[in-house]
Amino acid sequence: MNPGQSVDYNKIHCGVIHYEYPLSERIRTLLRLEALFGRFDAYAATPDPHAHHAALLTLFEMAEVAARADLKSDLLQELDRQKSVLLVLRGNPKVEDSMLEQVLAAIETAHQDLYQLSGKVGQHLREDDWLMTIKQRAAIPGGMCEFDLPAYHHWLHQPADDRTHQLKRWLLPFSSIRVAVDIVLGLLRDSGQSEMQHASNGSYQRMLESRNPQLIRVTLVDSLPCVPEISANKYMLNIRFVYAGTGQMRTCTGQSLDFDLTFCTL
Repeated sequence: MNPGQSVDYNKIHCGVIHYEYPLSERIRTLLRLEALFGRFDAYAATPDPHAHHAALLTLFEMAEVAARADLKSDLLQELDRQKSVLLVLRGNPKVEDSMLEQVLAAIETAHQDLYQLSGKVGQHLREDDWLMTIKQRAAIPGGMCEFDLPAYHHWLHQPADDRTHQLKRWLLPFSSIRVAVDIVLGLLRDSGQSEMQHASNGSYQRMLESRNPQLIRVTLVDSLPCVPEISANKYMLNIRFVYAGTGQMRTCTGQSLDFDLTFCTL
């Protein structure tokens, strides 16, 4: 390629990357939990002791995020609201009845399981002295060596299947929260219609007018060497595209970018 020659990255890509920006603390919490659940699954599925160590630390993070006082009530209210919205669609010729009934049944089951959840989410971890000792040492840089936690060092040397089974037992009390989070975020993402947009000189700006999105999604081809920095309020959306990678953050000036933009609202 000659210096200064432009590249049409849309023609050489293999896939896309979705970048999501929540506009409320509630959605931000749900996205964090979703990410932690996914991270735990990846770590727990690997038999390596270092991966199981990372899975346990992820459980501690999960408990901290899920301990937010109003998380359970927020999820119950949102499931109730979505059920009411979807019930109106019964008999609508534009809606597939079987799919609608599956979603309604999933919402009802999730609501019942979440309602029956007693106590603070993650309390079972806090009541385990062995786990809390590990959590306290984890806050100290390098504080989890075998001479600090010999019992934990012993656990990491148990058969991988035994450790995996124990990790899944510790995860189980989070299952009702996880199902509810998946349903709410799934409905939120499905609510939006993507629109192709164009950014000139590495920036994009748009008035939101009557829109009141809870989540903004920017989708770029994965071969593009730029990532979006998103800022928004109820009046204005600003996106600045900067070069990916380490070092100083630089705006993708001179780049002409096409991207998908989606506004999602429950």
